[in-house]
Amino acid sequence: MNKSENTMEKKLTDEVMQIMIITEDIKYIGVNDCTIDLFEGMYAVPEGMAYNSYVIIDEKIAVMDTVDEGFKEEWLYNLQRVLGERKPDYLIVQHMEPDHSANMLCLIEKYPEIIPVASQKAFAMMKNYFGTDFEGNRIVISDGDMLSLGNHKLLFLSAMMMHWPEVMVTYDHADKVLFSADGFGTFGVPCCNQTPKEWKAEAARYYFGIVGKYGIPVQKLLSKVVGLEIEKICPLHGPILTGQIDEYIRLYDTWSRYQPEENGVLIAYTSIYGNTKKAVRLLADKLRNNGCKKVIVRDLARCDISQAVSEAFRYSKLVLATTTYNTLIFPPMREFINWLCERNFANRTVALIENGSWMPTAAKHMREMLEGCKGVRFAETPVKIMSALDEESRKQIGLLAEELLAKE
Repeated sequence: MNKSENTMEKKLTDEVMQIMIITEDIKYIGVNDCTIDLFEGMYAVPEGMAYNSYVIIDEKIAVMDTVDEGFKEEWLYNLQRVLGERKPDYLIVQHMEPDHSANMLCLIEKYPEIIPVASQKAFAMMKNYFGTDFEGNRIVISDGDMLSLGNHKLLFLSAMMMHWPEVMVTYDHADKVLFSADGFGTFGVPCCNQTPKEWKAEAARYYFGIVGKYGIPVQKLLSKVVGLEIEKICPLHGPILTGQIDEYIRLYDTWSRYQPEENGVLIAYTSIYGNTKKAVRLLADKLRNNGCKKVIVRDLARCDISQAVSEAFRYSKLVLATTTYNTLIFPPMREFINWLCERNFANRTVALIENGSWMPTAAKHMREMLEGCKGVRFAETPVKIMSALDEESRKQIGLLAEELLAKE
């Protein structure tokens, strides 16, 4: 072993070693990024980020996607350890985002006989990224195509617009494994033996942040995989999913239909001098004291907006409380509503609380922003605060609590 290989050996973590074997023929060769602070430049990832890649070893060998450019050496080392003296036959490109495709060229340079396998749209993107679409040395796949590695027969399913147009997912008939591209991914590094409950929080934040706008394409993909016998799901981010596969699919079905997971209230607010915050606390107390078991309060100027977005999609009711600002809406609230609308927020009850010292207009503008959202029902009780809580606004908050408690 040379010096560089020795150095790379030391870099491998025990966690990677533990999950190296997915099945007898499928190996994990992904990497963990534990230094990244923002994924895609905007999503906080305090637990890091995984870039997953896999190898299927049969009469022919297929590499499933690559990893982020910054982890080229570690990934190639992992691949070499799995291959031994053999060489890969195919590189299957399911998704062209650079955190999964950046190392295509270095892999092809190392193994010039390897054949890229991808959708037509993916090859067009390769030309943009790499200056070549590998014409003359490639396999273009479409929905329903098959590729035999020997015992392993790979079925390719189009996952167009989940969340890019070139995406394919791959089902291995031999080991009953679904390679799901960015579907079923999460933030954070892989953790073995997660339950659906443990997986769900970060998976929901990932889903609604990145995939959430594309519920119809997700539904189309789910309709294709529902008849497959799936024992494991291997996404491009996060842990390999085993056991309770039906529950993971059920959650994706619920999320992609924009249905609430549970009955509860998210109160999302902004407050400049603390008076709107006092109103929010009063409403939260009234809801909790009268039997509402799920009341979540988020200060939009201070919380992780992607977390608040995932909670808005989780619960059946949303209360938005903010101040009028430059005759419009306080900026963090406007940004939050933009996030919701871009992700097709739907099928919830929404209540509005506005504050304004001389001309409160925030409720009007919030309602206008949300009126295009399908299935959104606005609470009938208005709450208007003129600078600070008074007897009338306290009464309105009490009536709003009663209305929200009465709704399913």
